Amino acid sequence: MEIIIRPLIASDWQSVSDIYQQGIDTGYATFQPQIPTWEEWDTSRYQHCRFVAATAHSDIVLGWIAIAPFSPRKVYEGVAIHSVYVSNEARGLGIGKILLKHLIIESEKYNIWTLQADILGDNVSSIKLHEKCGFRLAGFREKLGNLNGKWTDIRLYEWRSKAVGIIANEESNRMNADYFQLLV
Repeated sequence: MEIIIRPLIASDWQSVSDIYQQGIDTGYATFQPQIPTWEEWDTSRYQHCRFVAATAHSDIVLGWIAIAPFSPRKVYEGVAIHSVYVSNEARGLGIGKILLKHLIIESEKYNIWTLQADILGDNVSSIKLHEKCGFRLAGFREKLGNLNGKWTDIRLYEWRSKAVGIIANEESNRMNADYFQLLV
């Protein structure tokens, strides 16, 4: 099966919301109790860096990924929270990894230096996906939310760009220092 990654558009909403609902139905993908409207979803996320994975020939949406601002404060403008969901039919095919790798590349074009994911403790497949894609465990929040009467832990995973932000600046400074050492 040939997969394409393309921008998520409004006409994808029915497929995207169906996949979102499948995630909600698992009981361990999100604290979100119900699907938001397109307008709520659309305005809560950046207009850039929202993608779907679809079949190349029939354009059936198999998964989606999108980012939202971490905070409205200017100091955090390069930090985003992301969501990634894969349809029940496409789980285990590597769709999540394709979407997450694509997001990493594309987010740097918009000066995103940190991608974060709040992952419910029971969501083992999401934890493994993020670790495979270079995310690190940055924190653990015990019994942060109550989901259907059960207190649930959250694991905070993050990915830091080596091309954008402080890590890139530190690397650039090291390279400049090495260069100037050669001159003396």
